[in-house]
Amino acid sequence: MKQLSLHTQHTSLGAKMGAFAGFDMPLTYKGVKAEHLCVREHVGVFDVSHMGEFMITGDNALELLQYTTSNNVAALAVGEAQYGYIPNENGGVVDDLLIYRLEEKKYMLVVNASNIEKDWQWLNNQNQAFGATLINASENYALLALQGPKAHDVMRHIAEIDTTTHKGFTVVQTTVAGSAGILVATTGYTGAGGVELYIPVEHAIHVWEAILVAGEAFNIQPIGLAARDTLRLEMGYCLYGHELTDSTSPIAARLAWCTHFDKAFVGDTPIKNDKANGTAQLRVGFTMVDRGIPRQGYDLVDVDGNSIGEVTSGTSSPSLGLGIGMGYVNRDFAKINTEIFVRIREKNIKARITRLPFML
Repeated sequence: MKQLSLHTQHTSLGAKMGAFAGFDMPLTYKGVKAEHLCVREHVGVFDVSHMGEFMITGDNALELLQYTTSNNVAALAVGEAQYGYIPNENGGVVDDLLIYRLEEKKYMLVVNASNIEKDWQWLNNQNQAFGATLINASENYALLALQGPKAHDVMRHIAEIDTTTHKGFTVVQTTVAGSAGILVATTGYTGAGGVELYIPVEHAIHVWEAILVAGEAFNIQPIGLAARDTLRLEMGYCLYGHELTDSTSPIAARLAWCTHFDKAFVGDTPIKNDKANGTAQLRVGFTMVDRGIPRQGYDLVDVDGNSIGEVTSGTSSPSLGLGIGMGYVNRDFAKINTEIFVRIREKNIKARITRLPFML
């Protein structure tokens, strides 16, 4: 297993460590509920340096990305970011990702840790027809996510910029805690607001410690991977390997909003067909009516016990105090307020289709 550059810092803070995507990651420090609510109410800092960063540069960088990703990369101005996915030829999803336009002909792709090697190979294969320059910079950066309503207050104490003046999905290179060359992006995976910092790895320890010191006045806590998952689930955000896979239709996943249909791209024929004709199943959110916690892989059934789909993610929501989940159901059952059942330990437990996100 790979260790993060901040591994010693996490263990000294009492983190419970565990394997994820080939990395020894901090899973929890003080418990999932306490960390989750800290981010919702105050501010937390996540070490998510396991994520991958690819730099795409050159005259044909834009053309490569337009063809290999779903969104309209041409719409990005320098300093802007967008969410999208990498489709495959069959209309499935290789990965979902963030794309940052750092310079006129320089882009940074941020991909899931479990897919770094797969994505790298895929993009290089596609690039044979374009000739852009690709650099896997994943080992060069630490990534810290400072999330929560007090995140910008912490940044005000350590950064040369006022991040409250930056709109969402933007990125700027600046100095943080005296360390230059840090990319500060108004993105995140929690729905609680804040920033993500892409830090040259040699500055990671210094910036981490500066964030914790500055954050003391705002009740900051280090946050583990477990609370990151409950936070993203409350927001209805997809997680690769759960809501998205190589065989998932992005239209069924309700990702038409980040698909630019007025261009040619890998897998565009099946994806455009799904958009025109609909899919047999749709991604939905649901809340438990009766007591129970849904988990990935549990069957979703109708009142007669007939299978109608499957849970892809589930948890007990720390904010709402009840079980919530996402999954795919036959489209006739996807309407808001439809009653469904989750098969838990041989019992059918009542649930209801709910509008996403669960948290407003």
